[in-house]
Amino acid sequence: MPDGYIDATEVRRAILNPDAHAASEPYVLRGIHVRGALALDGADIRRLVRFEACRFDEPITLEGASTLAFTVTGCELPGFIAPTARIGGRLDLRGSTISGGRRGPVNLLHAHIAGGLRLDGARLVSAEGPAVNAGGLVMAGGVFCEDEFVAYGQVLFPGAELPGGLWMRGARIVMPEPDQLAFNGDALRASTVRMHMGFRANGRVRLRGARVDDLLSFNGAELLGVGSSLMCVGAQVEALDLRFASPPAGGVNLSNARATRIQDHPSTWRKPLGLDGLTYDWLESTAQSQHEDCANRLAWLDHQSVYAPQPYEQLAAHYRRLGYDGEARRVLLVRERRRRATRRGVSRVWGALLDVTVGYGYRPWIAGIWLALLTLLGSLVFHFHTPVANKQGEGPPFNPVAYTLDLLVPIGGLGQRGVWHWDQAGVQALAYGLIAVGWVLTTTVVAGVTRTLSRG
Repeated sequence: MPDGYIDATEVRRAILNPDAHAASEPYVLRGIHVRGALALDGADIRRLVRFEACRFDEPITLEGASTLAFTVTGCELPGFIAPTARIGGRLDLRGSTISGGRRGPVNLLHAHIAGGLRLDGARLVSAEGPAVNAGGLVMAGGVFCEDEFVAYGQVLFPGAELPGGLWMRGARIVMPEPDQLAFNGDALRASTVRMHMGFRANGRVRLRGARVDDLLSFNGAELLGVGSSLMCVGAQVEALDLRFASPPAGGVNLSNARATRIQDHPSTWRKPLGLDGLTYDWLESTAQSQHEDCANRLAWLDHQSVYAPQPYEQLAAHYRRLGYDGEARRVLLVRERRRRATRRGVSRVWGALLDVTVGYGYRPWIAGIWLALLTLLGSLVFHFHTPVANKQGEGPPFNPVAYTLDLLVPIGGLGQRGVWHWDQAGVQALAYGLIAVGWVLTTTVVAGVTRTLSRG
């Protein structure tokens, strides 16, 4: 605890002392209780300032100020307010307990910091506004919120530029209600964002339109926000790590996002997933075999709240790039089946027919199976019954196999169908049925192959 007192006006006077000798040395205050408001708004501070283990009655304000490196470590204060400030070195708030009202404990709106921002081990408690309000913050270094950093209130970095990255290993963001926005990184630009290894937010995390040049990681994170636990709509990242410590409490929305690489794990998928428009070059395998991985990925796509074709096409393209054409066709077949489930009436019936006959063109060998089974059926029936010649003594001798194929294949002919007929009603009905099935089978084969060639 502070063992002495000093008035804030005296501290201000010392910091702004124009004496050349004084300006060449840092201003250091340790273990002191600072009474009154330390207002440095608009000031041009030309010396290093360091507060260690001090207590402040009122916020430190640096709005519009210009200063060198500024340190407030292990202190207790009711706010650090520095919107539009220009800090020519590192801003160090490590281990401090900072509380705040409407403007929040830490306000760095549109500030410029030439070094890093250190919030490791800090405890930020907001009464009304956000715990960290750093919209439009421009950094030359990184932002570090690690080593048991905890924020009771929102952490806001919309539009911030963080070339040194945002590091939040083990950080906690605590919100009054889990449906509230805990972290806002909309349009954030950073080299890396690491909300991982024990990171926990009991509100929603949003990185809409963010750009991350390297890794955006949630490996080992707990996202407890309800509604949409994580929203990365339109985000662009090099690598995306979604291996959460446990399934997010709400949905994960990656619609229209772009990632070169994605890592995840089936155990942490939960509905609803927003995957429409998500593009990627590589997905980490979820199993040792490609067949099992494909099954897992189809289950992943099934976690979408509504059907959309693009995620299936993107997954099929991924398998094709890897040389797994069988898995790609399997994905596209499931796409058609799930599209059919959204339709009604004739369209749905026609889709089912395409499925059972040729697998929507992705399994044309099914048509061969049908042809073989129907040929066998017709040949057996016609073998044990005697047909009647249309004209006695003309035409080739009767062949049950050739006759069955002549009925089933409407194009061309083997010279049997026009030579023989039946005087038995049941056999005649079978012949008519084979003709009808042949037309249906041929039509669906042509439609399925056309669909494959045009949309494949």
